[in-house]
Amino acid sequence: MLQLHDVIKTYSGKSEVTALDGINLSIAAGEMVAIMGPSGSGKSTLLNLLGGLDVPTSGRVLVAGKDLAGESEKERSLFRRTSVSYIFQAYHLMPTLKVSQNVALPLHLAGVPANEINRRVAEVLREVGLEAREKHLPDELSGGERQRVAIARALVTGAALLLADEPTGNLDTARGEEILNLLRAIHRERGTTIVMVTHDHHAASACERLIKLRDGRVEGDSLRGGGDR
Repeated sequence: MLQLHDVIKTYSGKSEVTALDGINLSIAAGEMVAIMGPSGSGKSTLLNLLGGLDVPTSGRVLVAGKDLAGESEKERSLFRRTSVSYIFQAYHLMPTLKVSQNVALPLHLAGVPANEINRRVAEVLREVGLEAREKHLPDELSGGERQRVAIARALVTGAALLLADEPTGNLDTARGEEILNLLRAIHRERGTTIVMVTHDHHAASACERLIKLRDGRVEGDSLRGGGDR
């Protein structure tokens, strides 16, 4: 599903900064993986490369066999629209749109017919337990409910790859646990490949595999239970 070969990512400014320094990594379809590391270790940069939001300075990033490093911005934009979904710490919901409208937004952008949009939105709202909140605005919801809306919006496209950036970071312990349980259920029932960046060891423990980054390199790669890959 995901393969990185000798990936280097540098940023130029007053001085050159190397965010990723020779990453070699493979993530199979259907895995649920946590990525951890201190600030500046390259976690967010890696997530951006996997989602086609950025390209490496050198090396190859293959997602489902497609080399994103060789794609144009237009091609990567189409890839993001059809093949990858995101969940963010800050939810990124449109405040003036109701729950169902927020969830439907990526389908409207993709030109999906209205009757199909309505069917898919109803299905995913049931899946995340928010069918009774479809007509509410985001500021009428709790933090946990807002994250469920964001998850529903990510699921509605049917993308095989779900990238989550600190999905429990704005939530209290109980609401965070609910979101982790939901992500586990999505992984189990849909077979979605999930890659989650987190600072939270408990959130990471929800995943089958833990990849640790430090100074732009892979410091550790282990399966849950302690076995190294």
